[in-house]
Amino acid sequence: MVKEIATPSTTKKITRLPNHVAIIMDGNGRWAKQRGLPRLEGHQAGAQNIRPIIKCFNQHHIEYVTLYGFSTENWNRPEDEVAGLFNLFEESITKYVSELHENGIKLRHLGHLEELPQSLQLAINKAIELTKNNTKMNLNFALNYGGRLEILDAVRHIIAEGIQIQDIDEKLFTNHLYTAGLPDIDLLIRTGGEFRISNFLIWQAVYSEYYFTEVLWPDFNQKEVEKALLAYSQRQRRFGRL
Repeated sequence: MVKEIATPSTTKKITRLPNHVAIIMDGNGRWAKQRGLPRLEGHQAGAQNIRPIIKCFNQHHIEYVTLYGFSTENWNRPEDEVAGLFNLFEESITKYVSELHENGIKLRHLGHLEELPQSLQLAINKAIELTKNNTKMNLNFALNYGGRLEILDAVRHIIAEGIQIQDIDEKLFTNHLYTAGLPDIDLLIRTGGEFRISNFLIWQAVYSEYYFTEVLWPDFNQKEVEKALLAYSQRQRRFGRL
């Protein structure tokens, strides 16, 4: 089904929407630095921006959205910044989970949950349990996530299950990833002006369309979302075919 959505900023129309959008929410620290603020205030602004962006995607009937919140490499940041990030995640989940539930959004965590603070684990698990039967949108938070670690974990699980080499194919391997049951990424957005995917969804994004923008995450608003969706709509996806 082709959906035509006129954007408020252009006469062009979005004629084809992605099914699964993934976002690397980059630029919080630089946003704060530009304003002479502590880095944590940039992260706070970034956390506050998640709600309107999810609302925008929900209005466009995007079925799957995956947000990169904290990578396995982010543990190398200063301890106070890491602790502040975890507090923000916990506060945000606790504050908005009821609203997400009322809007039919199902939450899922990607990554190693057991290494996160206990109170954050509890908040995540409560949110997952509350929203587990929702069907309007699947919202995935990648916290303590790394693409290489995900692939290694899949290999370890396959070996532990004693699966024979001849039985291993792409479908089986995909079903051993954190994202088992989710479709591959159609559109991968990175804010903040960097041109890399930083160990994010390496397997799942193999044929995704990339959209890089200079806009810092706290400034990435509905207009910017629709620019990204319009760019996706105008691309031809061949998947290796002519």
